[in-house]
Amino acid sequence: MHSVYFLLSKQDGSVYVGYSSTLKERLNEHHKGRVPATRDKRPLELIYCELYKNRIDAMRRERYFKSGWGRN
Repeated sequence: MHSVYFLLSKQDGSVYVGYSSTLKERLNEHHKGRVPATRDKRPLELIYCELYKNRIDAMRRERYFKSGWGRN
């Protein structure tokens, strides 16, 4: 199962959008500071997640959320 997820930084209120095929493991990497994009924004909270059966759909959705239209 593939997922697109949103993490909220409790430190500065910013939102990170990501994609993963192993959500639980990826969240652990974020929480341990192993992801450079979110290392300085911890602690993080999972605020939204969408699940997809295939990788292509999840990657397209992540790209949409990171675009100008998706952010709005």
